[in-house]
Amino acid sequence: MEKILEMMARGFEQMIGRLSGPLNFRLFVMPTVVTILAIRAGLRDAREGKPAILTRLISTDKRRRLVRSALRDIGKVFIVAVVLDSVYQFFVLREFHLLQALFVAVACAIMPYVLIRFPVTHLARGWYSKRTGPANKPVAETNPNPIQKRVL
Repeated sequence: MEKILEMMARGFEQMIGRLSGPLNFRLFVMPTVVTILAIRAGLRDAREGKPAILTRLISTDKRRRLVRSALRDIGKVFIVAVVLDSVYQFFVLREFHLLQALFVAVACAIMPYVLIRFPVTHLARGWYSKRTGPANKPVAETNPNPIQKRVL
């Protein structure tokens, strides 16, 4: 038990050291990039009239497709976060701790994505519903004569 507490204390100390050490920019750049991706995804959900991703994960049986969609948005950023933290560990700590790298990647990539996409979708859905309400609903373009608009 003493060994586990010692490892946890060392891990916490090393995590705090990441805030001021070399490559600390990644702790600000990664969440910023993921936040932009989450805003884009939330606006896309609202534009398409879909509920927020957390609501869909709970209420639908198509979870696999939703998880793939989220992974497409943040997968590369997550991998870059793991690689950057691994580089940090090798150069600064002279050792590698997989759990710490995964923790930092989750904190820098997945948490901001989940925390931002959900409220953005809700706010944007309200904005889009006001903008395209029943009186302002966009009119679909109709062509009474389909032969007339043939492109040759």
